[in-house]
Amino acid sequence: QVQLVESGGGLVQAGGSLRLSCSASGRTFSNYAMGWFRQAPGKEREFVAAISSSGGITYYADSVKGRFTISRDNAKNTVYLQMNSLKPEDTAVYYCAAKLHLGQVVLKNQYQYNYWGQGTQVTVSS
Repeated sequence: QVQLVESGGGLVQAGGSLRLSCSASGRTFSNYAMGWFRQAPGKEREFVAAISSSGGITYYADSVKGRFTISRDNAKNTVYLQMNSLKPEDTAVYYCAAKLHLGQVVLKNQYQYNYWGQGTQVTVSS
């Protein structure tokens, strides 16, 4: 069992930055592939970014590529999402997710993940 807790959300103006954190507890964090997803009101949850268990491989949705950076610190059991040049369309609840996977893979499908955090709200004003 893995427990995930997101933090760092808030209200920011367009063009601004936020850094989301997702702290994990319960199991060996370095054995888990991690991902960030988001869900805007009235829309399906969508993939944002993913990182392999070691951190050596990352992958991004086209909509955030070049603006967002996913990273992890396995010593701190934490995965981060640095969000720059934020746009109003980035407004959503952001969720982190975990999947036990020792291989060097990134998981882009939400149904591949076993564990989810409760989400943190990001609101970007125009």
